[in-house]
Amino acid sequence: MANISVGDLVIRKSHGGDIVFKVTEIVVDSEDEQRCVLKGMHLRLVADAPLGDLEPIDAEHLRNEIVRMESVHNDSLKRVMLRRSIEREKLEMTRGEPKKYSFFDLPGRVLHLDGDEEYLKMCLKTYNQLNIEATGRCIDEAKQSEHVLALLDEYRPDILVLTGHDALIGGGKKDLKDINNYRNSKYFVEAVRRARTFEPSRDDLVIFAGACQSHFEAILASGANFASSPTRIFIHAYDPVFIAEKVAFTPINRTVDVTDAITASVTGIEGVGGLETRGKFRIGMPKTPYG
Repeated sequence: MANISVGDLVIRKSHGGDIVFKVTEIVVDSEDEQRCVLKGMHLRLVADAPLGDLEPIDAEHLRNEIVRMESVHNDSLKRVMLRRSIEREKLEMTRGEPKKYSFFDLPGRVLHLDGDEEYLKMCLKTYNQLNIEATGRCIDEAKQSEHVLALLDEYRPDILVLTGHDALIGGGKKDLKDINNYRNSKYFVEAVRRARTFEPSRDDLVIFAGACQSHFEAILASGANFASSPTRIFIHAYDPVFIAEKVAFTPINRTVDVTDAITASVTGIEGVGGLETRGKFRIGMPKTPYG
């Protein structure tokens, strides 16, 4: 049996090594068997497995995983920037002849609550690359509902992201309509409900909530605009960011095209979905030399 410690990167042999995990905890179950609590390296998934089912990854495997991750991330950034460039050209064409004063952009602002500190750092870096003002807090999924109201009152965001990790729990056939069969979906639902007591309108406060395999229908019914996971698949760490970006840069006088928003995500329609929502992007003038 391999020598595995908390913090190691591993794969599950029983699943063909399909996902790279980090070991976050090693526990002893009721049968005195050592089991590891795992979180996905790039997927918002929490799982557990017997110690004997795990195999540490080597340096080459890790390098390939990082290269693949960076490629996905960079491709998504390129698509966003290309879309913005095309939209800017259309805007300039509608304005006609050059004006004496130029315009400035004011995209929507984001408050991002994440149950995973590493993912939060990755997401905040990406918001910055996307020129989105974002505030982040690392808060355990079970406690997000306790903090969301105070944070909304403090930061007054246009877009709220509630995410972290989730998973279907238990073996065998599961009732996918029963929220108790999900690790963290009930906490996302409660946090969304609390947020809606602060701002009931789905247009005034846009909410994305959920993680891997989350109870999509329950999260939307609680008041979210966008949620994961319609087909109960794993979602990518950056999916909430790219959904938020689409809302943040859709003009205030337009409705976010749901298809475009979902396409902008890494996982696509099987991993995220949502409702028609008004955009949060505003143009102002004049652009001064002091801004």
